[in-house]
Amino acid sequence: MPGGITESGEPYSPFVGLVYMFNLIVGTGALTMPKVFASAGWVVSISLLSFLGFMSYMTTTFVIEAMASTNAQLRWKRREQEEVHDSDSTSEYSDDDVVARGRSELETKPILSVQRSGGHVDHFDIVERVEMGQMASMFFNKVGVNMFYICIIVYLYGDMAIYAAAVPISLMEMACGNHSCSAGSVKYNDTDPCWGSVTRKDAYRVFLSVFTLFLGPFIFFNAQKTKYLQILTSLMRWIAFTMMIILALIRIGKDSGKGRPAVASFSGVPNLFGVCVYSFMCQHSLPSVVTPISDKKRVGTLVLVDYTLILVFYILLSFTAIFCFDSTLLHDMYTLNFTDNCDVLNIPILRYFLGLFPVFTISTNFPIIAVTLRNNWKTLFFRDGGTYPWVVDRIVFPLITLVPPIIVAFFTNNLESLVGITGAYAGTGIQYIVPACLVYYSRRHLEPTVGRDAINKHRSPFRHTFWVGFVLVWAVSCLMFVTANIILTDTKK
Repeated sequence: MPGGITESGEPYSPFVGLVYMFNLIVGTGALTMPKVFASAGWVVSISLLSFLGFMSYMTTTFVIEAMASTNAQLRWKRREQEEVHDSDSTSEYSDDDVVARGRSELETKPILSVQRSGGHVDHFDIVERVEMGQMASMFFNKVGVNMFYICIIVYLYGDMAIYAAAVPISLMEMACGNHSCSAGSVKYNDTDPCWGSVTRKDAYRVFLSVFTLFLGPFIFFNAQKTKYLQILTSLMRWIAFTMMIILALIRIGKDSGKGRPAVASFSGVPNLFGVCVYSFMCQHSLPSVVTPISDKKRVGTLVLVDYTLILVFYILLSFTAIFCFDSTLLHDMYTLNFTDNCDVLNIPILRYFLGLFPVFTISTNFPIIAVTLRNNWKTLFFRDGGTYPWVVDRIVFPLITLVPPIIVAFFTNNLESLVGITGAYAGTGIQYIVPACLVYYSRRHLEPTVGRDAINKHRSPFRHTFWVGFVLVWAVSCLMFVTANIILTDTKK
């Protein structure tokens, strides 16, 4: 995401903002959650999921406070420039005129407010959309800004690799799986045949190639998500998730559930951590979601309600899944459990809808993520006053955006690991470290400008510096834990 300032866009109600945030957070990560729930045990999973949801909510309030601080900083700088311009333009007047004019301005213009045609606007009103990259450039030094862009680029690479693997997996399962109701639920291996001598792994790579050929060219241009496409994908998401929860509840209610999940299994915690962090990710897109909300008086309450609903939704989806299906038969992509099991769903058209649901929703998001990553690469290497040659701008940047995630997806289709690693490393940086640093340095920059008495009405409920330190310590501890676990696992192998 380029670090620029743009207008807030067409405003919408707080309720619509709540729905947008829900749709932003609930995505591919939710489909991989049931399997990691089963591997870590339901008590451990619910406990860790609840705690990570709380941590994500905290850092979301950090980002919103930093957005308000940035708006105040920009208004203050703009006002200083106007005052300098006014002082220059009054140089032709007498000293008495200047003094009289200054008194008049002080009497009519409050220190911490600006007057616009629409009425009084507080300095801390979030009316200009300021992306995280712009906030980083305002509050971080050069090293911090570069580290931010490297972190967001790594995260977006992981996001693209997950998307690039999820779509071919769904297509391969639909093309190669035995969907007859007499077959029963079967867990296939990559070496099992698909079409004659063509294995399932070969079929996956064929579909990955088709996916790349169809969606890759969009990266060489500008792709924009249309309003109607967003509505359609959101509608499909709600239908699919609701259907899976209801179907699992029906099977459990009939006492036909096959799941016997463990209470706790700490060997599955590292992947669970990464998936949970990834599944609560929204911080990098908050400026686009929060800024257009027309009435932001209760934005903090809306965010809390949203996180509570999402937490309940995740627990309900995963809890029903692990008791409905045998844990050894749970797929990385949860939707696939409904395509090869007629005991749960015996209506062919609905089984194909769930099986292909990730294909439609993920495919529409892939070009958007790719263009965002490409623009971040351009911003990272941008130098003031310089322009890129046509070949670099139109060929090199799109290629370095597209090729690495496709190569990763070509060699592995393990969604659980991809989501876990992306969430555990880059996700930790974007969800914990960057918001904590942004809110800390925005407070330090703002105090000399507007004074200690100025109150940010969008300040986080976790306003004490202790919480900033707690988030940073937690993030570093998690990175060390996940890394140590990976090293120990590889050593045992």
